[in-house]
Parts: sequence; C-alpha cells; structure tokens
Amino acid sequence: MRMLYISPVQGLERYFDVLSEKCLAKYLLTKRTSSLSTKIGNANEILRNCHFCERRCGVNRLEHEIGYCGVEAISRYASEFMHYGEEPELVPSHTIFFTGCTFSCVYCQNWDISTAPTSGTPALPERMAEIIGMRKHQGARNVNFVGGDPTPHLHTILQIMDKCNVNTPMVWNSNMYCSRETMGLLSGVIDVYLADFRYGSDMCARKYSNVNNYWDITTRNFLLAHEDAEVIVRHLVLPNHLECCTKPIVQWIAKHMPNVRFNLMFQYTPYYKAHQYPEINRRLSCDERKKALEIVEEAGLRNLV
Repeated sequence: MRMLYISPVQGLERYFDVLSEKCLAKYLLTKRTSSLSTKIGNANEILRNCHFCERRCGVNRLEHEIGYCGVEAISRYASEFMHYGEEPELVPSHTIFFTGCTFSCVYCQNWDISTAPTSGTPALPERMAEIIGMRKHQGARNVNFVGGDPTPHLHTILQIMDKCNVNTPMVWNSNMYCSRETMGLLSGVIDVYLADFRYGSDMCARKYSNVNNYWDITTRNFLLAHEDAEVIVRHLVLPNHLECCTKPIVQWIAKHMPNVRFNLMFQYTPYYKAHQYPEINRRLSCDERKKALEIVEEAGLRNLV
C-alpha cells in the first residue's frame, strides 16, 4: 500500500492506544442494556426483506432468495489473518475477508472474493469469536471486517460481536453504500470506519461499479459515521479521473470533515476487467500523482496517512 504521511491527527495515536479500554466499556454497557440483542433481532428481520445496502433488493434471504450481492443467509469468509499493510494506527489488524460484494467494480483487485459469494468457510459466530480472541492474544489491535464488502454480512457480524469476550476495537472496512437502517445498526458498536470514497461523479460510479445515486448515499453515510465514531477515509486515485472524482471528493472532505484521517492511495492497478476500459487500463502517471497531491494541498487537508 502506498501511503502519504504528512502530519498526524492530534492525539489519534493515543486514541488507538486507549480504544480497547473504551470499547470494552461500551461492550459491557451494550450487553447490560441488551441493545446488541435488539440490533441482532432487527438485522435478522431485515434479512426477510433485505435492504442492508442501498440496492434494496428486498429478497427474503431466510428463504434462500439471493439478491445482487449473491450472499446467502449464512455468511462465508475467504480468509482471516494479521494484516500489516493497513494504516499505521491499525497495524497489526486482524482482517476477516467476507465473500460477496454490493459493488461490481471492473478493476476489483479482490474479484475472486467479491464475485464468489458462496465460496469460502461458513462464518459461524462462536467460532469467529474464538478466532478473534486468538488473534487478540497474538497482538491484533483491532478486528477489521472487510471483503468484498461486509455490508451483506451485518447480521452475522453483530452475532460475532455478541459472542466476543475479548476487548478489541471493531473496524468497519466498507464502500459505504449501505442503507440508513444499516448505519443505525452500526451506530454504537463500530469504533472505526475505514471507508472507501471512490467517485466524485455518479456517472463514474455507474460505469465502473454499477451503482446508482452514489454521491448522495455515500456522503450521507460519511456524515453519519463521522458523528458516531472515528473515520479514516481512503480515496483510490484512478487514472484520468482527477477532475471528475479526486477533486470533488477532496473538496467535500475539506468542507465537511476537515480533520478526518485521509489516505490518498496511488496503488491503482488495472485488475479484473479494467482492460475493457482503455481510459483506466494503466497505472497512474507521475503527473497524475503530482496533480492529486496539489489538489489535496489546495484544499487545505493536512491529516493524511
């Protein structure tokens, strides 16, 4: 991962050092008030008319109906391991890669996971909680729910949280295209949103990820996340997309979340079906990297990874 480090958020390193203590207190409070049990029940009800993401397929996953993401009622994961390539504050991060995704990115580097939702190992909550405990004792600073995308697996992730008996921060590593209802269920149980901000243009989002109303949905969710927890924003710079995507995103962040941790990512590689789109079928040029940095500097963002 290519990371640009300019200046740290004041106190953020300390925040991650004490986050475990805070999340344990939150966990105990959640258990005491039974709010987590309520969230699990509400998530299971959503499975009957699935709208975890804003595609709002409305399928009954409890009756084996399958929506756009292809994920069944039983969640599956492709791998779990100690990740040392995430942002510095998170490392080492215990990442759990769930299968399936709510997007269809033509350049997806994890396409083998996102396009195979029924592959992998069943994510049984008690067993996953045991693994999280093991990784915690091995030195993990958090547990990082990713994919694909974790959104279709929210019901399972809440159950995993309920079974966890170790003190570890919960990281939601997502494309942020989830529904308002999902954001409500995440509120109070997620400590850090590790959030992708892909497109500054709905047209680009439709073309490359097959999603509608991207801007309004994701900016709404970024604001909700920012009100509720710590947020690290990732923006993967795409070739030929500085004016339509990078600039609007950076300017929006500077206006609405100026002190957020921001990761300007230069590691785009034309994976999967990117060869079918000539405009993105290459790595970034040196000039594009320079221009992206200028856009960030002009917007006044300082808290970069």
